[in-house]
Amino acid sequence: MKHRLQFTGKKLIRMALLLLGVSIVTFLLMCASPLDPLQTNVGQVALGSMSPEQVARLEAYWGVDTPAVQRYLGWLGDFLHGDMGTSLLYRQPVLTVIGQRLANSVLLLIAAWVFSGILGLILGVAAGALRGKWPDRLIRGYCLLISSTPTFWLAILFLLIFSVWLGWFPVGLSVPVGVAADAVTFADRVRHAALPALTLSITGVANIALHTREKMIDVLESDYVLFARARGESEASVILRHGLRNVSLPAITLQFASVSEIIGGSVLVEQVFSYPGLGQAAVTAGLGSDLPLLLGITVITSAIVFAGNLIADLLYGAADPRIRRGAARK
Repeated sequence: MKHRLQFTGKKLIRMALLLLGVSIVTFLLMCASPLDPLQTNVGQVALGSMSPEQVARLEAYWGVDTPAVQRYLGWLGDFLHGDMGTSLLYRQPVLTVIGQRLANSVLLLIAAWVFSGILGLILGVAAGALRGKWPDRLIRGYCLLISSTPTFWLAILFLLIFSVWLGWFPVGLSVPVGVAADAVTFADRVRHAALPALTLSITGVANIALHTREKMIDVLESDYVLFARARGESEASVILRHGLRNVSLPAITLQFASVSEIIGGSVLVEQVFSYPGLGQAAVTAGLGSDLPLLLGITVITSAIVFAGNLIADLLYGAADPRIRRGAARK
């Protein structure tokens, strides 16, 4: 119990330091951006027609004349008190904007994460059990192909085939156009999220499938599996009782560690499908120089990614206590 608490405590401290580092890097990148927030959001023509007093008020609103260190320290102080500031583009609290966009992305991200994990586990087990045969070669070829395919290209291809040509799914957005918010059903949201979730799921299968395949091969070549076969157990029993049981925990652990891939892929997928989620909000904030919103989104998504990695580390520690004890001694 002591080693487990030490292990978790060190991971939480490291997570807090990483979040601080991520916020600093994001702030510095935004400060180094060549985009002028006034020209980007107001326009050169409109800006040229304004009086000096109006331009000065806009500069004060966007924090153009405020020193960078002062802006960051002010944001950090407010953040430590639970206030992420106000979005300069949406004119709403950052937490409110993130909550609205995250509500749209949750269904998409969870569906893609769960489906990619299940499909990757099934394909990995099948490839490992049929090593060297045509299903194994087919699965490996698929994984290598899909891992080298850009996510946005696959999203455009699916959009063209299933939405434009076949008309099975909506072209974009998260709800039907022209329908009141209280009239939107859960089925409508699922239908709009299905194609983006399918795109994210397919791109997230490769790593877990290939990793599970290697683990499955190691298990099937072990001494206890050889003994089980010598006792007369069928091949199906060996795969389900010994193979699947031993590869499930590593596969689940790897799946928690792959949260960053799902979130990173959602940024491109949401842009292609015009899905108003957290990824699209991050792109809008970056292009619009909305520093409070971009910092808030970056910190929140980084916390989700680090939490997934923390769960993966804890699962590794549960599977092999030597990992937990070794990390606690460092």
